[in-house]
Amino acid sequence: MIELGGKVAVVTGGAAGIGRATCLAFAQAGGQVVVVDRDEAEGEATAALVRDAGGQARFVSADVSRRADVQAYVNTALQQFGRIDCFFNNAGIEGRVALTADYDEAVFDSVLAVNVKGVFLGLKYVIPAMLQGGGGAIVNTGSTAGVSGSAGLSGYVASKHAVIGLTRTAAVEYGGSGVRVNAVCPGPTSTRMIASLESQTGAGANDPGERYRSLIPIGRYAEPEEVADLVLFLCSDLSRSINGAHYMIDGGRTAGPPPARRS
Repeated sequence: MIELGGKVAVVTGGAAGIGRATCLAFAQAGGQVVVVDRDEAEGEATAALVRDAGGQARFVSADVSRRADVQAYVNTALQQFGRIDCFFNNAGIEGRVALTADYDEAVFDSVLAVNVKGVFLGLKYVIPAMLQGGGGAIVNTGSTAGVSGSAGLSGYVASKHAVIGLTRTAAVEYGGSGVRVNAVCPGPTSTRMIASLESQTGAGANDPGERYRSLIPIGRYAEPEEVADLVLFLCSDLSRSINGAHYMIDGGRTAGPPPARRS
């Protein structure tokens, strides 16, 4: 069990999926949590779950692609808890599935606004708060799509490649000042996003996830709680020498395809 000893964590995209699981994990590790999301009802529900688990929580409604909203969640964290020790820069959207020549420009812009500009703005306004408080740990949410191509997902793939670039750049810039920046790169995970991609691609006639799972050596999707465990490790002192890294959490999918099953 990782202990965070009352550290203050800000989690964007905290209303569901990996974000919600990480908010709860921070609370269980003794952290205080600022839950950030556009979905007010589910964001408040996450904050309530954190309090039910014995933690302190505050929900802030925000569109991470808007500078004023990002400044507001940073200011709320500082006013409520006095500092920011951990930042899970997680909010993201998948967009639509279409080949590059058919990809809608407006959808492309919206994906990059949330997944790239949102991550950039989070770094821009959280890093000064961490520097003022003596340092901290940031984890950005990348993806296996940030290290390879994926047909039909040009917007999402472009955005996640950018997240890894932002992670490395910020790590180089601020590692010497006490702010570590790393990224987690989940593969298919049991969340709303993978369900959306399954439905858009029609993967597997009888089991929509069968085609995706067949490409994962361990034979299953990751669970949000498993990603949360990695985020907590990267925010803890156990990873105090890790900076500028990106970690695959994909059951071996990017290592290569599993061997063909023998009949």
